[in-house]
Amino acid sequence: MSSLLPKHLHLTLKTHAQKVCSLYKRALRNEWSTYDDRWLYRYHAVLLRARFDKHKDEKDLRKAKMLLEEGEKELYDNLHYQPRKFSYSPGGINYGRSVTIPDWVLDFWHPLEKARYPEYFARREQRKQEYIERWEKKYGKPKEAEH
Repeated sequence: MSSLLPKHLHLTLKTHAQKVCSLYKRALRNEWSTYDDRWLYRYHAVLLRARFDKHKDEKDLRKAKMLLEEGEKELYDNLHYQPRKFSYSPGGINYGRSVTIPDWVLDFWHPLEKARYPEYFARREQRKQEYIERWEKKYGKPKEAEH
């Protein structure tokens, strides 16, 4: 399984090398999920790398494609039942937990709150004006709404 998207929704084509690199990385992550001891994981990671390096100079594209398909099938057959995930990545326990506050919220601060950070808000107003000028230079001024 190359990704979570169905094959008909892929927007870009991957080269064979990209597919091999992706398979290698997913196989390494699977090894990481399988072996708890660091030394045991490193041992199996080295064995995995040796298996990939054995075929790195394969010139026959049909054989290379067959090896890739066999590797994908082997990975799928040996997937860990509970893969490790990074906590802030999708599927991790902290994913989506910290909310990033949008910049426009600062526009609604009370003037007394803004007075506590005069240099920051002066620079922010200057950057907002620069952004507006760049926008108008690229797209033109917005038309007035007719009533």
